[in-house]
Amino acid sequence: MASVTLKNIKKIYPPLPGKTKNKHKTEESKSNLQTTEKGIVAVQDFNIEIKDKEFIVLVGPSGCGKSTTLRMIAGLEEITEGELYIGDKLVNELEPKDRDIAMVFQNYALYPHMSVYDNMAFALKKKVKSKEEIKKKVMEAAEILGITEYLDRKPKNLSGGQRQRVAIGRAIVRNPKVMLMDEPLSNLDAKLRNQMRTELLRLRKKIDTTFVYVTHDQTEAMTLGDRIVVMKDGFIQQIGTPEEVFNSPRNVFVATFIGTPQMNLFDGTLNEIEDGYSLSIMGKDIILPQEMGAKLKEKGIKTKNVTVGIRPDSIEISNFDGLFEATIGVAELMGTSIHLHLEQGDRDIIAVIEAKDEHHMLRTFTPDSKIFYSFAPESMYLFDSETGLNMEC
Repeated sequence: MASVTLKNIKKIYPPLPGKTKNKHKTEESKSNLQTTEKGIVAVQDFNIEIKDKEFIVLVGPSGCGKSTTLRMIAGLEEITEGELYIGDKLVNELEPKDRDIAMVFQNYALYPHMSVYDNMAFALKKKVKSKEEIKKKVMEAAEILGITEYLDRKPKNLSGGQRQRVAIGRAIVRNPKVMLMDEPLSNLDAKLRNQMRTELLRLRKKIDTTFVYVTHDQTEAMTLGDRIVVMKDGFIQQIGTPEEVFNSPRNVFVATFIGTPQMNLFDGTLNEIEDGYSLSIMGKDIILPQEMGAKLKEKGIKTKNVTVGIRPDSIEISNFDGLFEATIGVAELMGTSIHLHLEQGDRDIIAVIEAKDEHHMLRTFTPDSKIFYSFAPESMYLFDSETGLNMEC
């Protein structure tokens, strides 16, 4: 097994022949990626040290550079700048077959004319293993993944979840130093995705290898990763444990990307007062908690425009009183909770209300009716309006 280290990794896609500067500008505006004279920068200044046997998840919206980063680790994309180490070995110039890695793709990439057994054994045959050793490794992997009964079948006779298990089995029989997974569950329906997430957690305990996993699904990232790398426009936004990324988001992007439903954002003004700080928001003044004020005082902050973040489950609602007034838009019953969309001018505010009993489950929220809401000062996140950075980090 091995660690994986990426130092100042950059990926630039050169301009296509015949592209004009105006066309480059059009591409830049579509992708939000930096465009230079050399081309479009897909990944910029990527630095991380992945520990041996760690499960790292790269997460972000489409086009953020996460799959490109994974493909550079695999050797399927050339590294424009920087150094990539697997263990203590520099592998920038090594062919994929020489890196001792295995990759599981989104579309399974199984050979349709081969049986499940032959698909899993294919890489081992290429290494000239004995038939007995090949059979032993395939049977062990099939047992771990629960696909022993399907070894004689062709891929077309398997469900999506079974095909993905075969693809994973084909990878683990090689006992690779590093397992790379590029959105392996995205083609599955919601139920199968949940099942396969559980399977991956179990698999992780049974095989000793380093995982690098790519997804745009924050639920997968939060449940699978030892650490999460949140990416946007080719840049790393934050690296941390799921708890760190959720509870202490480094900036507005991370705060709104991680968490379902998305964090509510408000404009406010932070004011230094005699005993600490007050926050002016939507015509109301809120005294900040002493601990929050102490962190701001250390940074020498006086008066500043801020973006205030409130998680939906921190919103408290009432039919009778509250700090702010809004209008009910839509109420979504989600089983054990209700997602209540409140309209306040052109702002859409989401509150998550726990459906504790029959009264709450049957409670109706009439569209266009008035309602009040508030939140505890301790639940607020403060971001600098200019930089988007968390002011308490």
